[in-house]
Amino acid sequence: MSPTNPTATTGATSPYRVLFCDLRTDQAIDVLPLRDVSLDDYIGRAGSLSGTIPVPNAAMAERVRRVEEGRTAVYLERGGDLWWGGILWTSTLQADAKGVLSLALQAATFDSYAGRRRIRADLTYTGLDQLEIARRLWQHIQTADGGDIQVTTGTETSGVLRDMVWRDGDETPLDEALKQLSEVDNGFEHHIAVYRDPVSGARVKRLRLGHPKLFTGSTDLVLDRPGPVLSYSFPRDATRGGTTSRARGASANSDQSQESRPAISAEHVAQDLIDGGWPRVDLSSDHSSVSSVPVLDALAAAELAEARGAVVIPAVTIRLDDRAPVPPMLLGRTVRLRITDEWYAEGLDARYRVIGVKVTPPQRGRPETAELFLEAR
Repeated sequence: MSPTNPTATTGATSPYRVLFCDLRTDQAIDVLPLRDVSLDDYIGRAGSLSGTIPVPNAAMAERVRRVEEGRTAVYLERGGDLWWGGILWTSTLQADAKGVLSLALQAATFDSYAGRRRIRADLTYTGLDQLEIARRLWQHIQTADGGDIQVTTGTETSGVLRDMVWRDGDETPLDEALKQLSEVDNGFEHHIAVYRDPVSGARVKRLRLGHPKLFTGSTDLVLDRPGPVLSYSFPRDATRGGTTSRARGASANSDQSQESRPAISAEHVAQDLIDGGWPRVDLSSDHSSVSSVPVLDALAAAELAEARGAVVIPAVTIRLDDRAPVPPMLLGRTVRLRITDEWYAEGLDARYRVIGVKVTPPQRGRPETAELFLEAR
């Protein structure tokens, strides 16, 4: 069955068109209505989408049965633009007390596929650019029979050379390998962008890599309050921060007759914070498939750099209208945030980078909005 008219399937009042495709071939399966939509996307980790397909009759039930968990791609479109793309992982058939049927769906961005694939070969990379290693990891899992979900790669470079080893039998998930590679001192960021090819119109899944950060656009997006910013929050969480860090890994001992102790990094200390009056607060992380002390040192240094003192992840909510950027293009965008209110009586004027986006669809009496999660520049 080919996709039907989107207006007929999504409803005249819905701003979205939801397309379901075969995961491996990207062949369209159907366009189906999706209510109560919630979606988000992030740099460096998987985003999510949830919604409910109404099943009012047997004809619709027959169509919905063709949407299968684990092998179906989901694309959310608005106004011809791709706003979100990912994999359908779970569904729940529901019947209420009146006998009304619906199917609740949970999907995750294509990045989530990295958590479902494991490295089952000996892979050794010596003196190779870290972004090239990331590409080769994705290319490796997609060469196996049935493993190609058509994630394409580019040619980005970082100038940072790494020595990395993964062994068959360790069953290391790809997302864990990417974390070991990227979340180190002088590492990089990654994200699978979904968009339409401007020439062919084909849907594209592209692995974006950026060192040390991913950026989108060359100009700042100016957001003011009063103005486009409807609300904001600046949470500060000292329970997630610290002034020292250490990373623990796997044992390098292969002699079963000897006691095995995990490899451990040196202690990294934010001495400037301690000298400035902060108490000593220890951070620690475990990396079960890393036995290299230099890699563990880099992981510990990166963890402390990201969580010095108190962790702050500001968020602002903006109205989405015809002048607002498409949500996928907001990830990595630099924002100039200007706020004047009772707290910022003299005015806040600061630059941030968007690291996450959460979209709330329009509802009766409430506009369509996007919550932007920010990182200080």
